[in-house]
Amino acid sequence: MKKINHKLVTYIYLSLFFLTSITNVHAQDRDSCRSIEFGFRFMPTITSLDMQTSTGETIHGNAVLGFGVSAVIGFNFSNHVGIQGELMYSSINEKSYDGNVKRKVNVRYVNIPVLLSLNTDKSRAINLNIVAGPQLGLLVGSSITLSGSNDVNNKQPILAVRKNDFGLAYGAGIDFELNPSYTTHLGIGYRGVLGFRDISDNSQIITTDAYYILQQNRINTNSIYICLSILF
Repeated sequence: MKKINHKLVTYIYLSLFFLTSITNVHAQDRDSCRSIEFGFRFMPTITSLDMQTSTGETIHGNAVLGFGVSAVIGFNFSNHVGIQGELMYSSINEKSYDGNVKRKVNVRYVNIPVLLSLNTDKSRAINLNIVAGPQLGLLVGSSITLSGSNDVNNKQPILAVRKNDFGLAYGAGIDFELNPSYTTHLGIGYRGVLGFRDISDNSQIITTDAYYILQQNRINTNSIYICLSILF
């Protein structure tokens, strides 16, 4: 519990740092900027995880396409600088083979990134942007599916994942205006996450006929996204 509280406090401090830093930025076009932005994002995602076999060998899993969906709210301090937060549901898939057994792992998170946003110009028909900031992940579910022949060692894989994750989210994109008043945007781009914490939780004692399938994994994701947003 102390470790979880420490991660939460660190996340809050980093988020407040980004917020207070940006409020000191004074842009010349502040008055002409539409301050509030709200939207929805869809993100097909690829993640790579290392798996352990029943014999203790570490292998690289084969990434399977996952996805993320999120609600986005942002505050633009000017047409060039803003901050945005997201509430994102992410489903991460990975598969591997242990002999004739195919194993598919699914891990689901609610992610909360808080991002600094730098833009070429929000008031133009085409806007380029880059974003970066801390991301907190809260585990909401995990599962493992087995198919094929039985394991030759008759061992049962155990999927144990920590309850929270912490990392750095970053990305770049391009926004297109969809209406003459420049209040509706269609955005496409790239989003990556660099995980700082080992998500595997192998602290419990297990029987000799079982083994942990995850070993020393940090979640590093690569996504493309499409986003529809409205400025107020």
